[in-house]
Amino acid sequence: MSTTGPLSVVKEGDVTVVVFGPNQRHLDEVGLEAIGNQLIEIAQGANPPKMVLDMAATEFFGSSFIEILFRVWKRLNTQPGAKFAIAGLQEYCREVLEITHLDKLWPLAANRAEAVAGMAG
Repeated sequence: MSTTGPLSVVKEGDVTVVVFGPNQRHLDEVGLEAIGNQLIEIAQGANPPKMVLDMAATEFFGSSFIEILFRVWKRLNTQPGAKFAIAGLQEYCREVLEITHLDKLWPLAANRAEAVAGMAG
């Protein structure tokens, strides 16, 4: 998978893991378009369609990023057997997804290893 952009992409078994690094500590409007475009590209190329976002380094995101998450999730779900999870959320980010009940839609794992293990089989 050849993607270029601000995020790192690694394969763990058959799961595509997208790593948000120190430059993505605060996901506000600046740079969000590039992140969104890269995530959509990664979702389109994920084969099999199993994707984990490792967001351990991210301390803040707003509603614009949640919209991107929806777009990525919808793109991934155009393929049979699609799985999507978010790992390593900081307290504030986890709280945002829980308050909006998005934790019922997307599995939230404590860390990347737990998220990848949850996609086995």
